[in-house]
Amino acid sequence: MGTVENHLIELLPRRERSRLHAVCEMIQLAQGEVLCEPGKAISHVYFPLEASISLLALIDGSPGVEIAMVGREGMLGVQMILGVTLASVHALVQSPGSALRITAAAFRHELARSPALRRGMSHYLYVHMAQMTTSAACLRFHLIGPRLARWLLMSQDRVHSDSFHVTHEFLATMLGVRREGITTAASALQRSGLIAYRRGNLTVLDRQGLEAAACGCYAAEREAYAALLP
Repeated sequence: MGTVENHLIELLPRRERSRLHAVCEMIQLAQGEVLCEPGKAISHVYFPLEASISLLALIDGSPGVEIAMVGREGMLGVQMILGVTLASVHALVQSPGSALRITAAAFRHELARSPALRRGMSHYLYVHMAQMTTSAACLRFHLIGPRLARWLLMSQDRVHSDSFHVTHEFLATMLGVRREGITTAASALQRSGLIAYRRGNLTVLDRQGLEAAACGCYAAEREAYAALLP
């Protein structure tokens, strides 16, 4: 399956990992591709390898606001561990790249016969729910600058690169703020030497400084993940 592995699959015992790989297909996800929509049945489960996926809550016809992000540390479709086959969010590919895809039926079959897979998915479900809870509180109580720094760190973690493409308009949608607010916050980070931004291409120059500029939500989420899915 290549040199890049999804961390949740990587944690499985070798035999169960091989069995899951056998029923997965490698695909390429395109930026902007919609993988599921609220209220619709889940047809596939996705384990990102190089791609990252934004999960958005849509309210009253709005563009939505991001409540969670998924990369190679996680998966899309974790609610199936609860026996739920309906999507509750709008899943949008944020960064293009490879992923493993498995049909919902095949994944249910693997869950039924793999205690290790069920345990890993249960732990990830907790981490995933914690991320959504934190995002809701972060949206309400933290300023745009620290929230933007958190979002950039989360994105960097998932694309495994110091540079990635993102527009101010996209960031405004993800954070649920006006574009002007993103421009002001990004300019402040750039003046501080933490990032470089030009024509949609963003580069993290000082990760340690960006972590210091981020709200405490980022560190708390990383600690929770490391505790349950080392």
